[in-house]
Amino acid sequence: MDKILEVNDLRFSFNTYGGVVKSVRGVSFDVNEGEIIGIVGESGCGKSVTAQCLVKLNPEPPGFFEEGSIKYKGKEIITMTDSELRKIRGVEIGFIFQDPMTSLNPTMKIGKQIEEIFVQRHIYNKQQLKEKAIEILKLVGISDAERRYNQYPHELSGGMKQRIMIAIALVGNPSVIIADEPTTSLDVTIEAQILDLLKELQKKLKTSVILITHDLGVIAKMCDRVLVMYGGKIIERGLTDEIFYNTKHPYTSGLLCSIASLDTSKDEELQPVEGTPPDLFSPPVGCPFAARCEYAMEICYEAIPPEYKLTDEHTTMCWLEHEHADDVLLPCKKNNKEKAYGTACTS
Repeated sequence: MDKILEVNDLRFSFNTYGGVVKSVRGVSFDVNEGEIIGIVGESGCGKSVTAQCLVKLNPEPPGFFEEGSIKYKGKEIITMTDSELRKIRGVEIGFIFQDPMTSLNPTMKIGKQIEEIFVQRHIYNKQQLKEKAIEILKLVGISDAERRYNQYPHELSGGMKQRIMIAIALVGNPSVIIADEPTTSLDVTIEAQILDLLKELQKKLKTSVILITHDLGVIAKMCDRVLVMYGGKIIERGLTDEIFYNTKHPYTSGLLCSIASLDTSKDEELQPVEGTPPDLFSPPVGCPFAARCEYAMEICYEAIPPEYKLTDEHTTMCWLEHEHADDVLLPCKKNNKEKAYGTACTS
């Protein structure tokens, strides 16, 4: 498969009154044509900042790129001018934000917000713009599209607003869609519908999708490959089955153990990942997860582990993979995908 997006050693920070927050610390990954790649992790791990870096949506200042490269079809995004970026954003790369309530303009009708993408390109007249907008509304499963075209965001339900956000992301027939927790604000029934819609459209249009989420059930249902982020770094990556069935990092194992399965009783306590995330004002010199890891060794606090390659796709940043480390059997390695997928099916 051809690589459509290549991210190499990305480092992005924010200047604040309290100091410099190192939000993304050396992230590298590729996105292939037509695949769905998931980025998962706790809140504050750098998922959304990484996603917004891909089309330079983070405010600069206070944010700034320290190092790294983001190449879309071989073209460097970081050095692009605003006019060059406008040809990419919403056209080549679509973005679905997590909260449609605040992402849609409350003073504009739905149809006009969809048409805005085409207006910049000067390829349709007024009647054609309306026809194209209605066509897109029908594509994302909105009934009575002509009536919805003339409505304002406050007249629509949360699920319908999110369908509008997907419609806007699809307007330019992009090669890549970045979906930043697209179902966070929705109830479980609507969430399942939106995920099914997104996957159906991805297959139909052969679009690559980068799905940002903290929900492993969504990952199990949707993704081909998974990146697990913690403390601004990718600490484990691999095919979805490799991450669920052959977990190699204690943090990934902790996330999997915290999922409630369909047969979990209401009195049964879930297993949280104990402790708090690292302070990114002053990141730890060693493994970012060491302070919360029950298997941490002395070296974990002193040096960042290298990326150990387990298969062609599966890698992990954990000293437990060192040849001199003790063998450790991580919990929650059996039926993880079924457990998570069962959660997704009910959500």
